[in-house]
Amino acid sequence: MTMLKTRSFFGSVWLKILLAQIGLTVAFFGAWELAIRTGLLKVYLYGLPSGIFIKFIEQIGDLSLLKHTWITALESALGFFIGSFLGSLIGLSLWLTPTFAKVLRPFIVAINGLPKIALAPLIIVWFGLGIESKVAIAAIICFIVSLVTAYSGAQQVDQDLIRLMRSLGATRMTSFRKVIIPSTIPWIVSGLRLNVGFALIGAVVGEYIAAKEGLGYLVYYAGTIYDLNTVWVGLFSMMALALILDYGVTLIEKRFRWN
Repeated sequence: MTMLKTRSFFGSVWLKILLAQIGLTVAFFGAWELAIRTGLLKVYLYGLPSGIFIKFIEQIGDLSLLKHTWITALESALGFFIGSFLGSLIGLSLWLTPTFAKVLRPFIVAINGLPKIALAPLIIVWFGLGIESKVAIAAIICFIVSLVTAYSGAQQVDQDLIRLMRSLGATRMTSFRKVIIPSTIPWIVSGLRLNVGFALIGAVVGEYIAAKEGLGYLVYYAGTIYDLNTVWVGLFSMMALALILDYGVTLIEKRFRWN
């Protein structure tokens, strides 16, 4: 009985939140539409919500939006997973070799401080104009973020736990598996959440520079011909992708929490 009440409570709360989110969205677009219709805002500067919706339906109908979205989603997802996995793995592994980590530290700091987008022209030269270059840009950005986050998390683990493990006869590798990795999971997940946006940035910037498909190309091309409604369609599609990727990170976080 108590469990049913709990589920009912959370269900009603979730429904209220969802309705509030829908209401806020409708109010935002309604105010935007009204401001354009009444002349408070210029349509050629801000676009028109009803026009955006029409463009969205048109591009869904001819499958062009689905094609562009799929390309960007694939580039972002591949870059996200490759960069996040390798960055987290190496960042954690540096705890096992503290001397080597100190040798690498200035290089990591320098690369982390470098605007990774500045590497985009080089990466496109190395990997070509295809999907590979966009995946590489996204992966490099995510790699650095995950490496720094995982390594910082490993350094913050309570040293008393490490000393306790050693007093019990545990090897450094055992302490790494039993203490360091579990304790660093929240840091890694935080890095994953950051990488959702960074993966999209990497893919979209690559499409801006050299591409014939993808949401970045769609937004860039529409901007050059002042088609602001299509620009907004591309931007809202990117936001939807970000929400989907973030939901994937939430599922990963829940999986670790249950385990």
